[in-house]
Amino acid sequence: MKVVFAGTPEVALPSLDAIVASKHEVVAVVTRPDAPSGRGRKLVASPVAQRAEELGIPVLKPEHPRDPEFQAELKALEPDCCPVVAYGALLPQSALDIPVHGWVNLHFSVLPHWRGAAPVQHSIWAGDEVTGATTFRIVPALDAGPTYGVMTQLIHDDDTAGTLLAKLAEGGAGLLVATLDGIEDGSLEARPQSSEGVSIAPKILVEHARVDWEDPALGVDRRIRACTPGPGAWTTFGGERMKVGPVRVDATHPRLAPGELAVSKNAVHVGTGSDPVRLGEVKPFGKKQMAAADWARGVQILPGTVLGD
Repeated sequence: MKVVFAGTPEVALPSLDAIVASKHEVVAVVTRPDAPSGRGRKLVASPVAQRAEELGIPVLKPEHPRDPEFQAELKALEPDCCPVVAYGALLPQSALDIPVHGWVNLHFSVLPHWRGAAPVQHSIWAGDEVTGATTFRIVPALDAGPTYGVMTQLIHDDDTAGTLLAKLAEGGAGLLVATLDGIEDGSLEARPQSSEGVSIAPKILVEHARVDWEDPALGVDRRIRACTPGPGAWTTFGGERMKVGPVRVDATHPRLAPGELAVSKNAVHVGTGSDPVRLGEVKPFGKKQMAAADWARGVQILPGTVLGD
């Protein structure tokens, strides 16, 4: 099939590469406009745009897919289908109607579970044991279109949103290509999603990523892993914000009050609403990321000192 790929961040690259390597012809890529990045706030092309340029594929960067100029360009390309991975903009019906087989999205959950912007983060935070990826035809309602295929993925105790998303991006790339193959040869038919088991996964904001040390240890662990690497779990120390990396629940350590610090030669423990957790890496305000034990050696931690003050 002749396809136009839509995507923006790095997580979309495995799918773009897989489709380029398949029998399908990628005639163009649609991505978000260049965005300011770094200290100089210079405009930088998205990872998908950069990869497309390396591959010699034309790139379209509409301010919004409802723009008439963009839709005219898309019509002129005459795509059979538009595969989508994390494009980042709502598609109006006028754009959805252009390709013969519509826009087929790779979504990183087992739909209808976790519809929305942050399915991987919410899956970890909720303590799910299994997640996956689903291909479906996009409709105006949020992630509610009929599905083509699904893959599943175990969630391990040490998975962060970053590591789990990377696994799903790699596995999902094969699923997306297989979906395009099935659409082309007529062996796949989209099936309506179940109306039961729907859950919503809205974007996780910085304020949601603040660790509540009153939570049980498992809740603290899941929140931090769900917010790693972005937006980054955090707490406060001495009135300043400090980012916190994944922790390890330590039921053998004596109980501590929520947020209370206990420092030994090579470890830093923090109290929660249940068992203490051992800190991994931290990033104090204005400093680089470091092991918690190294951080503790450089600050004064008196008995009874707490995080989240």
